[in-house]
Amino acid sequence: QVQLVESGGGLVQPGGSLRLSCAASGGIFSIYTMTWYRQAPGKQRELVARITSEGTTYYADSVKGRFTISRDNAKSTLYLQMNSLKPEDTAVYYCNRAPRLDTSEVWGQGTQVTVSS
Repeated sequence: QVQLVESGGGLVQPGGSLRLSCAASGGIFSIYTMTWYRQAPGKQRELVARITSEGTTYYADSVKGRFTISRDNAKSTLYLQMNSLKPEDTAVYYCNRAPRLDTSEVWGQGTQVTVSS
């Protein structure tokens, strides 16, 4: 069974940092494009950052220069380093494994990030 489990969320002050992790199991992690999404209360889910199997990255304009997505294929783990956090970064952050021709999309359960004084 394919599973994604996010961790690392919590409460942090504005300007602080958090590192989110997404541990994958049950698949060949290295071949998948992986994405971090987030959803704040009352807002639609939005793409935060994406990394392909080749290591190419994409970031939403709102997080460019502050967030860094990375992956450790040996550990089957996706990361999101979040620096200079702002209150508007408050959301539930979800890890996503992209579908391929013979595999379905997979979502993690989410981890709460709260940026507040």
